[in-house]
Amino acid sequence: MLSKKMLKELNIQIMYEMFSAYYYLSMAAYLDDLNLAGFANFFKIQYKEEVDHAMKFYNYIYEQGGNVKLQAIDQPKTEFKSPEEIFKLSWEHEQFVTSRIYILMDLAKKEKDYSTESFLKWFVDEQVEEESNMKGLLDKVKLVGKNGNGLLMIDMELTKRVYSPPVASE
Repeated sequence: MLSKKMLKELNIQIMYEMFSAYYYLSMAAYLDDLNLAGFANFFKIQYKEEVDHAMKFYNYIYEQGGNVKLQAIDQPKTEFKSPEEIFKLSWEHEQFVTSRIYILMDLAKKEKDYSTESFLKWFVDEQVEEESNMKGLLDKVKLVGKNGNGLLMIDMELTKRVYSPPVASE
């Protein structure tokens, strides 16, 4: 059973995961406007993954006998200067999400909530991947700078990314 404080924090995390989805969809829209379909594809898949993350929290709350209390989601930024800015913001955002997961993990440890600690381990590992992916793409975009050929090469690479829904055991 979840403590009141843990339940409150898990519900807040659903909001942050849904905000992340909305933020990445906003980035995809900006990139679609630039006709960078590969970059847009990358962020549309990020959007889906963030919704999946929110649903993992949603389902976990109910598995633990809690109640989901959905909260308002802030409007994400909609105007960007460049793909480089988008990846910089994305990397910073993933660092923020990591800090949120750590807050939850610290609370689970403090409360000796071993079930939630076990549940959160997946997110700790996932955030290593999320931050690494965003930083790697930021570095590539920085490397090519305003070189149109380089950006188009990265764009083509990102068209190959495919959404993989999580398996039921996740």
